Amino acid sequence: MLSCCWAGVGKSCLLLRFSDGSFTTSFITTIGIDFKIRTIELDGKRIKLQIWDTAGQERFRTITTAYYRGAMGILLVYDVTDESSFNNIRNWIRNIEQHASDNVNKILVGNKADMDESKRAVPTSKGQALADEYGIKFFETSAKTNLNVEEVFFSIARDIKQRLADTDSKAEVCHRQSKLTNKTRELGLRQLLKNHLAVELEQTTLRMR
Repeated sequence: MLSCCWAGVGKSCLLLRFSDGSFTTSFITTIGIDFKIRTIELDGKRIKLQIWDTAGQERFRTITTAYYRGAMGILLVYDVTDESSFNNIRNWIRNIEQHASDNVNKILVGNKADMDESKRAVPTSKGQALADEYGIKFFETSAKTNLNVEEVFFSIARDIKQRLADTDSKAEVCHRQSKLTNKTRELGLRQLLKNHLAVELEQTTLRMR
């Protein structure tokens, strides 16, 4: 799983809250790329989440895009008090479309939702509209108060799990259809050979008469 966003939106604090259950008011700068691990229980199964924290600065963009291809899920995070971070989400999505797999799961996250409404620059409705445009889920979170942090990560983990299950199911159906086709073809060839031998036998009988 990967987190992508502009620098300073609080994604590292989100990961710290989710992985360690803690929060710091200190500014956390990701140098290149970092990762956190947490094992969760989802639908009765234990699942290990490895979450890569990408740097938001432009100078690290080449490094971070190299991790897109292997990502199974991506969190697109912006700061609800910083409109430029929200406007930059489209650029991140274009990057993802260029470098990540076509079926990667994505969730849009508006962070710092605990901030006073007077400081809010991006209305909730605007975030929801962007998510709807791209057909992805949307949450507003706060690493400080733990608002929706668990929900975001569990939601994308569940989506990934479901997609993999659907993929396995489709693969099994294709495998069964392939076996059925091969069996039908084999039976058809056997019947054709049987008919051919019957004709040969009949012709031989006629010649003997």
